[in-house]
Amino acid sequence: MHILLTYTVCEDYPARRVPFRSAHLAHARAAFERGELALAGALDDPPDGAVLVFRGGDPAIAEMFARADPYVQNGLVTEWKTRKWSTVIGDGAKLPELPPE
Repeated sequence: MHILLTYTVCEDYPARRVPFRSAHLAHARAAFERGELALAGALDDPPDGAVLVFRGGDPAIAEMFARADPYVQNGLVTEWKTRKWSTVIGDGAKLPELPPE
């Protein structure tokens, strides 16, 4: 199980993020080093959002991350939400039982 944190960002996000980028990346790096964050990145073409993947099934960790994120605090993120993701392949995923052949 993972938690997806999705961001919708402001229209001029690429330009507006510049002064907050280092703080945002430090915030993400710290979550990664704590073992909470597995993957993260901005959507491209168009640059209208971002997706962050958190380990485990507790959305509270992703919600706390979002509330403390400099991009959220400074209005670059116009909307964010969390969603449980039942992963079946990959790091931290739970492979389902396959029926016998």
